[in-house]
Amino acid sequence: MKPLHLIFFLLLFSAAARAQQPAGAPSDKPRALNLVKFNVTAPILKNYALQYERIINKRISVALSGRLMPATNMPLKTTIKREVIVDDNPFLNDIIDQAKVSNVALTPEMRVYLGKKGFGHGFYVGPYYRFATYKLHETMLSYEVDAGQNYDLTLSGDLTSHTAGLLIGAQWHVGKHFSIDLWIAGPSIGGASGHVIGVSGQTIPAEAQQELRSYLEDIDLPFVKETITVNANGGRMDLGGSWAGIRTGVLAAFRF
Repeated sequence: MKPLHLIFFLLLFSAAARAQQPAGAPSDKPRALNLVKFNVTAPILKNYALQYERIINKRISVALSGRLMPATNMPLKTTIKREVIVDDNPFLNDIIDQAKVSNVALTPEMRVYLGKKGFGHGFYVGPYYRFATYKLHETMLSYEVDAGQNYDLTLSGDLTSHTAGLLIGAQWHVGKHFSIDLWIAGPSIGGASGHVIGVSGQTIPAEAQQELRSYLEDIDLPFVKETITVNANGGRMDLGGSWAGIRTGVLAAFRF
């Protein structure tokens, strides 16, 4: 299902749920049914995230989150190196140290509040879908073959993922217009596809091509199938397969 189709479905669900409440029926729901939130922990990972949530009734709400990471050096470099580098690989070390990456994510979500108060207050479970794109911006790197000759490559790439998951969390209203939303854990699983391309400004001989292939084969991305192509002009790694993630964080919300 495309992201825009899912958002449209959530809007229809919201309208249908409101229509089911009888006109003039007594209700203890609060007047503030809209929440705009900022993820205060997201900047730790060099990204910025906002969420809008609409309370439908005591148990149900719908939400839409957006995340943006401007072009920047990779966060958590030490962790990434430990997970993806199989053997000593100076080429991949240089990519992680020097490359700039960016990403954008869009996440529609439906929540079910489980506590007595409800209306956006208390523990909840929330099934969600996430569409995300990741971009490796052009980076100039060099690698060395046994003969001591260096070869330059201009790297670039992108990846797109589609995942679905379940968020477990809790939200508390603080005063008349503020709330705190705790994303305890939101694991997700799905698929992704993309590629990384390295283009050389010089002709790469057979020995240097084999060295480049060896560096690329030492990259181990969990759950992802890698297809490597190397020729005299550079190299290409096509990526595809499963993709997993997790949502956690603390959000400060304004209610109106």
